[in-house]
Amino acid sequence: MEMLHLQGTSSIIGSEYCKRPVHPRGPPSLLPKPFLQLTATSKTLPSKSSLDSRLSISYRGPISAEAGKQGWDFGRFLKTIYFFQGPPSPSKFIEFIIEKLSGPAPSELPKRMESSGIVLVAGATGGVGRRVVDILRKKGLPVRVLVRNEEKARRMLGPDVDLVVGDITKESTLAPENFRGVRKVINAVSVIVGPKEGDTPDRAKYSQGIKFFEPEIKGDSPEMVEYIGMRNLINAVRKGVGLQNGKVLFGLEDDKFKELPWGALDDVVMGGVSESTFVMDSKGGENGGPTGVFRGVVSTANNGGFTSIRAKNFTVAEDLSAYDGLELRLKGDGLRYKLIVRTSRDWDTVGYTASFDTVGGQWQSVRLPFSSLRPIFRARTVTDAPPFDPSSIVSLQLMFSKFEYDGKLNPSFVEGAFQLPISTIRAYIKDPVTPRFVHVSSAGVTRPDRPGLDLSKQPPAVRLNKELGFILTFKLKGEDLIRDSGIPFAIVRPCALTEEPAGADLIFDQGDNITGKVSREEIARICVAALESPYACDKTFEVKSVVPFSEPFTVDPENPPPEKDYSEYFKNLKDGITGKEFLQKSPVAV
Repeated sequence: MEMLHLQGTSSIIGSEYCKRPVHPRGPPSLLPKPFLQLTATSKTLPSKSSLDSRLSISYRGPISAEAGKQGWDFGRFLKTIYFFQGPPSPSKFIEFIIEKLSGPAPSELPKRMESSGIVLVAGATGGVGRRVVDILRKKGLPVRVLVRNEEKARRMLGPDVDLVVGDITKESTLAPENFRGVRKVINAVSVIVGPKEGDTPDRAKYSQGIKFFEPEIKGDSPEMVEYIGMRNLINAVRKGVGLQNGKVLFGLEDDKFKELPWGALDDVVMGGVSESTFVMDSKGGENGGPTGVFRGVVSTANNGGFTSIRAKNFTVAEDLSAYDGLELRLKGDGLRYKLIVRTSRDWDTVGYTASFDTVGGQWQSVRLPFSSLRPIFRARTVTDAPPFDPSSIVSLQLMFSKFEYDGKLNPSFVEGAFQLPISTIRAYIKDPVTPRFVHVSSAGVTRPDRPGLDLSKQPPAVRLNKELGFILTFKLKGEDLIRDSGIPFAIVRPCALTEEPAGADLIFDQGDNITGKVSREEIARICVAALESPYACDKTFEVKSVVPFSEPFTVDPENPPPEKDYSEYFKNLKDGITGKEFLQKSPVAV
């Protein structure tokens, strides 16, 4: 197996490599130096032939860690502690020795951190948006509203509403601090369309949604609201709501390899003689691609018994609060390892830890939920430690150790050599994935360019798409931004919106073919329900009432209709159906 050991600031990707030939007298040694640092950047991988040619590089120095026959290396001890920004304080080191020899094991675990996250409602003063806010509040969910007019919003939604002022058409108004804690989004922002001859102060003509008035765009253009505004909103919330495929911290993604600044942290820091390293193997991955390899020799001599690799503190802390845990893609060797996640920049402090078992000789995915991490300090549980905070992760560490926690031993521990190939470490969203971004669009968005369509039988917006600034064209382009964003989504396309009450029987359809009417209250309920339904995830669908335009729908307050289980509607939806499949292959560009 061709291997590359990276030292100092060298890197497998796009760096200068040692040109010395392989030593003719034997295979490359495991540990030329006890430290490895990879630059924490993402670079495009070179071609396979170029990468292979760079990996014929020698190691320097044989491995000295034969179990039970080593001597403590003071030089390696100093290099280790200074590699990680200095040594622990002498008082803490003495405290560690005392704790190691005495002290009862803790009997209780700290409370797990639970967080429901904030739901952001954009367009919260509109007909659908204000109803969404009301439903979320009644459910007891934390809500934040994004509005342009603070006075109007507080008058409409109440003085105590969690409110941020911003305009999605102006990226500079969407300050990152306004979106901290936001985990889900319902976007009800829409370009404003009104009758040319004017409307009543309460927009009665617009709100009734049935009688036709000659329309025109009021305010910002469809391009600014539906396309540029959508792009700005997605960029503002993307980090908080997360991506369906997760966030890669180490490994190959989109033909780029993201690296971490790994360094060896072995039991030499407590007098032991175990030794490990981290190397890159250009062909050792699951499909013949590059992978990292954590390997070494562990010994219990001198009261030791662990090896590890730890990443230097990240320059900027990783905010993984949108995710549910970390997933490691690795080739097991049948041993038990630990993953340690650190949220403090201190060298010697609590690490949030989870153990995991591996299957020998098999590539496997190991998922470690954040809720399973225990606060550990020198192999002991810290019962009064603060809850794990996934928004401020500053370092990761992988360990193979004789010790578990609180005096227990690793049941699969054996002295000697070990090897653990690791191709990817990424944050993940747990299954079943539900929508994190629900968008209220419009039925008819694919019809203006559809060949063979009888426009006389279509709603006004379809007939007047060009006159209304290509309103439906830009709504469709905004939808495409969501579908391409990687965020788990649901796109709701209502037919003509009315002020009628919710409760009528509904028709859900896909392919953008239906016309009719539907209540704003009903659409608000569908949006909130979609946030919690895996059946709605990554679906685009139209909605209308079974009640025709010619018949008003009313509800008897004394005998209201039963609440709907919208999941029954969502279950019948299919992936990938948007109505775009009916468009001409080369529609007129906007």
